[in-house]
Amino acid sequence: MTIQNIALFQALGAKMDYLDTKQKVIAQNISNADTPNYRAREISDVDFGRVLSDVTGSKKVRMASTNAGHMPAAGEVSKGKNVKQKTTYEVAPSENSVILEEQMMRANETSIDHTLMMNIMRKNIGMIRTALGQGGGQ
Repeated sequence: MTIQNIALFQALGAKMDYLDTKQKVIAQNISNADTPNYRAREISDVDFGRVLSDVTGSKKVRMASTNAGHMPAAGEVSKGKNVKQKTTYEVAPSENSVILEEQMMRANETSIDHTLMMNIMRKNIGMIRTALGQGGGQ
Protein backbone atom coordinates (compact mmCIF):
# COMPACT_ATOMS: atom_id res chain seq x y z
CA MET A 1 0.00 0.00 0.00
CA THR A 2 1.32 3.43 -0.91
CA ILE A 3 0.33 6.82 0.44
CA GLN A 4 -1.53 7.50 -2.82
CA ASN A 5 -4.14 4.96 -1.64
CA ILE A 6 -4.88 6.94 1.55
CA ALA A 7 -7.87 9.26 1.13
CA LEU A 8 -6.21 12.15 2.97
CA PHE A 9 -3.25 12.12 0.61
CA GLN A 10 -5.52 11.87 -2.41
CA ALA A 11 -7.36 14.97 -1.22
CA LEU A 12 -4.09 16.82 -0.51
CA GLY A 13 -2.79 15.87 -3.96
CA ALA A 14 -5.99 17.09 -5.62
CA LYS A 15 -5.77 20.41 -3.74
CA MET A 16 -2.13 20.84 -4.76
CA ASP A 17 -2.99 20.11 -8.41
CA TYR A 18 -5.75 22.73 -8.19
CA LEU A 19 -3.32 25.26 -6.68
CA ASP A 20 -0.76 24.54 -9.43
CA THR A 21 -3.39 25.19 -12.10
CA LYS A 22 -4.52 28.35 -10.32
CA GLN A 23 -0.93 29.61 -10.19
CA LYS A 24 -0.56 28.99 -13.96
CA VAL A 25 -3.70 31.05 -14.68
CA ILE A 26 -2.43 33.88 -12.47
CA ALA A 27 0.94 33.77 -14.27
CA GLN A 28 -0.89 34.01 -17.62
CA ASN A 29 -2.84 37.01 -16.38
CA ILE A 30 0.34 38.75 -15.23
CA SER A 31 2.19 37.97 -18.47
CA ASN A 32 -0.71 39.44 -20.49
CA ALA A 33 -0.99 42.61 -18.40
CA ASP A 34 -0.17 44.75 -21.45
CA THR A 35 -2.04 42.71 -24.07
CA PRO A 36 -4.89 44.73 -25.65
CA ASN A 37 -8.41 43.35 -25.04
CA TYR A 38 -7.13 40.65 -22.65
CA ARG A 39 -9.58 39.78 -19.88
CA ALA A 40 -8.22 38.44 -16.60
CA ARG A 41 -9.13 34.81 -15.98
CA GLU A 42 -9.78 33.01 -12.75
CA ILE A 43 -10.34 29.39 -11.74
CA SER A 44 -13.52 28.77 -9.81
CA ASP A 45 -13.13 27.49 -6.27
CA VAL A 46 -13.49 23.79 -5.61
CA ASP A 47 -16.43 22.55 -3.54
CA PHE A 48 -14.52 20.80 -0.75
CA GLY A 49 -17.65 19.01 0.48
CA ARG A 50 -18.09 17.34 -2.91
CA VAL A 51 -14.41 16.40 -3.06
CA LEU A 52 -14.60 14.92 0.44
CA SER A 53 -17.67 12.86 -0.44
CA ASP A 54 -15.96 11.63 -3.63
CA VAL A 55 -12.87 10.59 -1.68
CA THR A 56 -14.66 8.98 1.25
CA GLY A 57 -17.27 7.25 -0.93
CA SER A 58 -20.20 5.88 1.02
CA LYS A 59 -18.53 6.39 4.41
CA LYS A 60 -20.13 9.13 6.45
CA VAL A 61 -17.72 11.69 7.87
CA ARG A 62 -19.16 13.70 10.71
CA MET A 63 -17.69 16.38 12.87
CA ALA A 64 -17.80 15.63 16.59
CA SER A 65 -17.56 18.44 19.10
CA THR A 66 -15.94 17.02 22.25
CA ASN A 67 -14.86 20.32 23.75
CA ALA A 68 -16.61 23.67 24.15
CA GLY A 69 -13.72 25.28 22.29
CA HIS A 70 -14.34 23.20 19.15
CA MET A 71 -16.13 24.53 16.11
CA PRO A 72 -19.90 24.07 16.28
CA ALA A 73 -21.72 21.57 14.06
CA ALA A 74 -22.62 22.54 10.50
CA GLY A 75 -26.25 23.32 11.36
CA GLU A 76 -25.16 25.92 13.91
CA VAL A 77 -23.03 28.01 11.56
CA SER A 78 -24.28 30.06 8.65
CA LYS A 79 -23.00 28.69 5.37
CA GLY A 80 -20.70 30.72 3.15
CA LYS A 81 -21.81 31.75 -0.29
CA ASN A 82 -20.14 30.76 -3.50
CA VAL A 83 -19.54 33.97 -5.44
CA LYS A 84 -18.32 34.50 -8.95
CA GLN A 85 -15.35 36.68 -9.79
CA LYS A 86 -16.21 40.30 -9.15
CA THR A 87 -16.71 42.61 -12.06
CA THR A 88 -13.48 44.33 -12.96
CA TYR A 89 -13.79 48.03 -12.32
CA GLU A 90 -10.44 49.00 -13.71
CA VAL A 91 -10.00 48.59 -17.43
CA ALA A 92 -7.05 50.07 -19.26
CA PRO A 93 -7.62 52.15 -22.41
CA SER A 94 -6.52 49.08 -24.37
CA GLU A 95 -9.50 47.19 -22.81
CA ASN A 96 -7.15 45.07 -20.66
CA SER A 97 -8.67 44.12 -17.30
CA VAL A 98 -5.58 42.75 -15.52
CA ILE A 99 -4.85 44.52 -12.23
CA LEU A 100 -1.30 43.57 -11.31
CA GLU A 101 -1.72 44.23 -7.58
CA GLU A 102 -4.76 41.95 -7.47
CA GLN A 103 -2.95 39.20 -9.39
CA MET A 104 0.09 39.44 -7.11
CA MET A 105 -2.16 39.12 -4.05
CA ARG A 106 -3.78 36.01 -5.56
CA ALA A 107 -0.36 34.56 -6.38
CA ASN A 108 0.74 35.12 -2.78
CA GLU A 109 -2.44 33.52 -1.38
CA THR A 110 -1.95 30.53 -3.66
CA SER A 111 1.66 30.18 -2.52
CA ILE A 112 0.57 30.27 1.13
CA ASP A 113 -2.11 27.62 0.47
CA HIS A 114 0.43 25.43 -1.32
CA THR A 115 2.86 25.71 1.60
CA LEU A 116 0.06 24.77 4.00
CA MET A 117 -0.77 21.65 1.98
CA MET A 118 2.92 20.65 1.90
CA ASN A 119 3.20 21.09 5.67
CA ILE A 120 0.07 19.01 6.27
CA MET A 121 1.44 16.29 4.01
CA ARG A 122 4.84 16.31 5.77
CA LYS A 123 3.24 16.12 9.22
CA ASN A 124 1.00 13.21 8.22
CA ILE A 125 3.87 11.31 6.63
CA GLY A 126 5.84 11.92 9.83
CA MET A 127 2.99 10.49 11.91
CA ILE A 128 2.84 7.41 9.68
CA ARG A 129 6.60 6.94 9.95
CA THR A 130 6.37 7.27 13.73
CA ALA A 131 3.57 4.70 13.85
CA LEU A 132 5.72 2.32 11.81
CA GLY A 133 8.63 2.84 14.19
CA GLN A 134 10.80 4.61 11.66
CA GLY A 135 10.79 7.99 13.41
CA GLY A 136 8.99 11.02 12.11
CA GLY A 137 11.59 13.64 12.89
CA GLN A 138 10.63 16.40 10.46
